Amino acid sequence: MTPPTEPTEPPDHVGRILEQWQRERPDLDCSPMGVIGRLHRLARMLDEALRPVFAEAGLGDGDFDVLASLRRSGTPYELSPGDLAATTMVTSGAVSKRLDRLQSAGYVARERAAGDGRGRVVRLTDAGLALVDRLVEQHVANEHRLLAGLAPSERRQLAGLLERWGRTLDD
Repeated sequence: MTPPTEPTEPPDHVGRILEQWQRERPDLDCSPMGVIGRLHRLARMLDEALRPVFAEAGLGDGDFDVLASLRRSGTPYELSPGDLAATTMVTSGAVSKRLDRLQSAGYVARERAAGDGRGRVVRLTDAGLALVDRLVEQHVANEHRLLAGLAPSERRQLAGLLERWGRTLDD
């Protein structure tokens, strides 16, 4: 007597694409599409799920990154524009545009660097500190919600695999 088999879920969108390629081009190993395609889809879905938290606060794409970078830097919550560009992984021109918006909103101030009359630093204002502290709590809660379908051990495993993959691509 054969034990009953567990019902399997139908393939997802990427799985259907892989089945089609397997049928049409069985000579190709299309398995990388299973990883890359799913990551692309997840990235779009995550962006759509993360963006509203920041948009409700009137922040554009990347504005939260600047505020969070300043907050993570610790007291006195200031960094040079170059350090912000490195931390947020965008160009100095993109950082400058973000800083213009954030300064206009009263969340950051640009000042001369202490001990260096030519250098500049960007500092969180009290309003910026209050905003980023509130938003980071909402952001983390949102991320927990998005990862609720994975056990803590699965989250750690996935994070480790993605880190390792990222390091190989950095090299």
